[in-house]
Amino acid sequence: MAVKDKNVWILLIFLLSGLVIGGLLGEIASRVDFLWWLAYGDDFGIKSPVNLDFNVLKITFSLIIKINIASIIGMAIAIFIYRKV
Repeated sequence: MAVKDKNVWILLIFLLSGLVIGGLLGEIASRVDFLWWLAYGDDFGIKSPVNLDFNVLKITFSLIIKINIASIIGMAIAIFIYRKV
């Protein structure tokens, strides 16, 4: 019996796409009265930017991840699709 060799990078791509598409749909659903609960969530990360100044090169770094109910549903659907593929 052959075993399918599933790639971890494909899973990561599926999860990120589920996160992004779900987050986008959650933001769109927040404008609809009876779908407001899909946009319920929180954001976390580095909210104030970190500045690195090397005189020649200046780098500003900030990372905020917004998680809502729709993005969690999107990630669950992505895992389901990955397991079927």
